[in-house]
Amino acid sequence: MSSGTDFTLAIEGLTVSFDGFKAVDDLNMYIDRNELRVVIGPNGAGKTTVLDLICGKTKATDGSIKFKNTELTRLSEHQIVRAGVGRKFQTPSIYENLTVFENLEISYPKGRGVFGSLTFERTAEIDTQIRKIAAEIFLDQHLEQEAALLSHGQKQWLEIGMLLIQDPELLMLDEPVAGMSVREREQTAELLQRICHGRSVLVIEHDMEFVARIAHRVTVLHQGRILAEGAMEKVQKDPKVIEVYLGH
Repeated sequence: MSSGTDFTLAIEGLTVSFDGFKAVDDLNMYIDRNELRVVIGPNGAGKTTVLDLICGKTKATDGSIKFKNTELTRLSEHQIVRAGVGRKFQTPSIYENLTVFENLEISYPKGRGVFGSLTFERTAEIDTQIRKIAAEIFLDQHLEQEAALLSHGQKQWLEIGMLLIQDPELLMLDEPVAGMSVREREQTAELLQRICHGRSVLVIEHDMEFVARIAHRVTVLHQGRILAEGAMEKVQKDPKVIEVYLGH
């Protein structure tokens, strides 16, 4: 068994029961730095629950979640974010009435609080960082636009940007391309491949074509357990995986 030091995220024996039903059942999963891992599986497989456990929204019944050797199961949601874990939920939570620039500015960790926003040097630094992130998420031409006026896909990118500006070492995204146009999906694939340099990215996704494009490794969950894991080509040919997907 490898020690947790080698991984950004090491999950061992992770279990959560809701009224006797094991939504996640003795799960072991290891994610490397610079890795883009995609978790797939039929509805009710426990995919979102795993993200809820990692970010502290749900407390584990048993097991361990180590993020760079810090045990996350003992920390609050707020402490987990501080430790360097960022998460995007299925529905974008952006400030619709603020501009793209303001949404990114509000998310900047040092920009928070009265004194942070009063010091000019910091503002120059923030400004540079905001423009850099805006370019990464294809929104550099939309900085002054109100977030409400963005397309669905652009709102998703903005939310990813709001996480990126906090520079998390683990970024978790729940169905990032749901409802996107073909072009937006292609751009999102490119974006995710770019942002996993220097951090780990964990994605839950249903769109298999998209998964095949982005995943370094795929983990297939079924009834709270790992059914298969590995490269997409290998996983797709696995008889157990085919049975689970065709059976639904």
